[in-house]
Amino acid sequence: MSKRAHTTELGSIACEELGELGAGKEGWLVDNPSLLCALDTHSLALANRSVIVVLGWAEPDSTRLKIRPELSPISAEFVTAIEWLVFDEIRVVVAGTSSGSLLFFSLAGHLIHKQMVYPARIIRLRVRGTKRDLSHETSSEEVCVVMPGIVARFDGSDIQNMLHQWFQETQSQFWDPNPRKRSSDDFGRSYGKLPYQLWSVSKYGTCADAAITGIMPPPLMEIQSSEHYYCGITVGEDAVISAFRLSEDKNRSLVGAILSKVVPATFSTIASLSKMIWRSDQTSPRKSDEKPQPFARASPLTCLKDFPRKGEKLTLSPSGTLAAITDSLGRILLLDTQALVIVRLWKGYRDASCLFMEMLVKKDTAASSSSYYEPTKSDYCLCLAIHAPRKGIVEIWQMRTGPRLRSFQCAKGSKLLQPTYRFGSSIASTYVPLEVFLLNGDSGQISVLNRTLN
Repeated sequence: MSKRAHTTELGSIACEELGELGAGKEGWLVDNPSLLCALDTHSLALANRSVIVVLGWAEPDSTRLKIRPELSPISAEFVTAIEWLVFDEIRVVVAGTSSGSLLFFSLAGHLIHKQMVYPARIIRLRVRGTKRDLSHETSSEEVCVVMPGIVARFDGSDIQNMLHQWFQETQSQFWDPNPRKRSSDDFGRSYGKLPYQLWSVSKYGTCADAAITGIMPPPLMEIQSSEHYYCGITVGEDAVISAFRLSEDKNRSLVGAILSKVVPATFSTIASLSKMIWRSDQTSPRKSDEKPQPFARASPLTCLKDFPRKGEKLTLSPSGTLAAITDSLGRILLLDTQALVIVRLWKGYRDASCLFMEMLVKKDTAASSSSYYEPTKSDYCLCLAIHAPRKGIVEIWQMRTGPRLRSFQCAKGSKLLQPTYRFGSSIASTYVPLEVFLLNGDSGQISVLNRTLN
């Protein structure tokens, strides 16, 4: 069968702005490990170490934007992660840096907010959520920041409140004849520091990737606790897979609780005395000198060590109950994140990448009743799309133990992408299934994998 039977071409990203990222050379999209990609519904963000390019692919005259973040030359700071944040009418690009900072940019290229998470390289920004429905009693939306041996969690509502405040301020300044200009030092302070939780998950070594899969039950001795616990999954060099129970608990050990009260008070007293003695004009500490917040409790649950195998990449299903993990031996492990057991294994997929998607596997029975039938969530089946670049193929497998539904050739230099999670209400006229896109870097063509078998 031809390629058109498996994918539908949507547009092209070819433009002059991509030249700075290496476009024009064969394999530029996949051969450069510093090149980052993030997909929205009709826009694509690409970044290398010092520049971010945002462009649309749906229309020829779509807006194109080039952002050059202000990075610290002293620490040789560079961009290491990129992702979209979409809140209804607000769409922003967030970048993570090698120094552990988050940078929020508007689609006009303006810096909205800057915040230090932890002084370590940000490996991955993961945006996900579960909305309230029949299978989920509560809704949870978050941004997970992954660093070597460290995981941070920002609640989606806190980010949304900050962005709404910025949006309202921007709208009011639009009508102001003399808008107030702010320096780069003001950013990150005007909207306050975003609250977040921070955990150390380095008991089994530093991680190459990690994810928070969702809320999990409390320990047996803390059944009556009202505290939330999250399940954290990491993959890395020392342990292929590790699992942790992440606590929201701010009440650390007795010594830690005492230090958390005594040290800030002592520091404040010393700082006040020093100002009186030297009469310093400095009214507040520099943002770069702020100390990171202490770690919350992370209790190890289990780990899988299988030398010389190393965990490389991790992708989560929409509900967070399944995780596809690639390793250094060319295997793909399907992990049940609730039971913490491997339920499926594929071999012979070196350098593979995986993304979950939904397909109309049983479309014939549903569509036969009416020609105007609109598929619902129950009509779709969860599948795993596997891109094996060494074989030059894309395969789609039905979850959890179903057959291979599709296999087709793809061009060399292609990459699988998925639109970011969209924050907001679960009320919608029609169900929007989880889709996977295929970007051919050499030709610039972007296509969507068809979600029907015929």
